[in-house]
Amino acid sequence: MTTTRGTQKLLGALFLAVATVGVWLLWLGWDTEYTVDPETNSTSGPYEPWQVIGCVVTLVLLAALAGMRLSPWLVAPVMTVAFTAAWSWQAASTDDSGLWAVGAVLMLIGMAAGSTAVSLAGRRIGRRRASRSR
Repeated sequence: MTTTRGTQKLLGALFLAVATVGVWLLWLGWDTEYTVDPETNSTSGPYEPWQVIGCVVTLVLLAALAGMRLSPWLVAPVMTVAFTAAWSWQAASTDDSGLWAVGAVLMLIGMAAGSTAVSLAGRRIGRRRASRSR
């Protein structure tokens, strides 16, 4: 059984979307508790810096590898929509103020810019490797 180029793109996009949501679940999706400093009574969270750093590093690796195999113009929107949707789903369900929408817009912009830049770099690296191995 052979697969067409369109089927490969669709399967690649589906795998990428699932992997992107998996990154969110792995690093951020499980943490919903805020920390309150007893001295200043200031609230922070729900994420710790190590979680955000781990999430960003994993997303960068995923975008770079995906950019080597798929078009960056497919990688960027798939990763952006998948991660923003996962983040927004949790944020909307735990925020009574409505400010989650501002965070969602910022997440959308950051994911779009980051996944585009990294997947383009991944594409460039992949092409260089391919031309050197010929």
